Amino acid sequence: MGMRKTNSLAVLIFFIILGTGGFFAYIATSVSDGIGTGVAIVTFVVAVIVSSAIKIADQWDRAVVLRLGRFHALKGPGLFFIIPVIDVIPYWIDIRVIPTSFKAEKTLTKDTVPVDVDAVLFWQVIDPKKAALDVADYRSAIGWASQTALRDVIGKTVLSDMLEGREKISSELQKIIDERTEPWGIKVISVEVKDVLIPPALEDAMSMQAQAERERQARVILGDSERQIAEKFGEAAKTYAGNPTAFHLRAMNMLYEGLKENSTIVIVPSSAVESMQLGGLAGMTALTMGLGKENAQKIQAGAPTGSNGHDRD
Repeated sequence: MGMRKTNSLAVLIFFIILGTGGFFAYIATSVSDGIGTGVAIVTFVVAVIVSSAIKIADQWDRAVVLRLGRFHALKGPGLFFIIPVIDVIPYWIDIRVIPTSFKAEKTLTKDTVPVDVDAVLFWQVIDPKKAALDVADYRSAIGWASQTALRDVIGKTVLSDMLEGREKISSELQKIIDERTEPWGIKVISVEVKDVLIPPALEDAMSMQAQAERERQARVILGDSERQIAEKFGEAAKTYAGNPTAFHLRAMNMLYEGLKENSTIVIVPSSAVESMQLGGLAGMTALTMGLGKENAQKIQAGAPTGSNGHDRD
């Protein structure tokens, strides 16, 4: 919104008329100096009037024309003419979508937390006549209306909802601002909340709270896993209690796996040795299947085995 400079077409026509009039004034001067001067003055006046009457509005502009102080018409886009002196163009209205940033600093939320909120408003003039005649400066009015609405919404919202529900706040802001600006011929397209800044001390406290909550959840999951494992062990124990052969085979397999993983020393309870009959030839044969001959001899001799094949004390 504002005054528009004289367009290039009007300047060109001004100089064409002035040049043509100067030529005729030069010819008239040869007849009489007074006639030549009069022609020059008339040419200059005509050039000023004609160039002032020619206006060009861009595709996105609308010109508000007042005739003798009263609204006459909206002109544009393209070439149009006005009556100089009688018609005046006080405003050129841009009808494109315009972004406007606004913020609320140190505003208390519903739970008395000071926050700084940055937002962007996208709006468009849909009625240039109302925007020019019903409000003195619609750009400043939109800025103040947006900031006031943002403070109102912050004061009615708790911090947790503000941090998690920006879309809801944006939608509420759009509705409030649109209601305030509709009488001015302005349509609010959308409102986007860019950032919500909270005090550093509160931010650290919230971070610690979130970390503690994650640790609590991890401990709960670990405890539940331990419970499930204990239940499975209980079921396995019941199975082995009713089937000694299965228990014997499981114990043999565990001992075999321990020796196969290059263990240097394997400690086996004496009760397990007796129950699995490791001292007998059949037990040793079953245990040493898949192992090296040297390891098998060491087991029979009662010596520990090593991954490097050497005896140890």
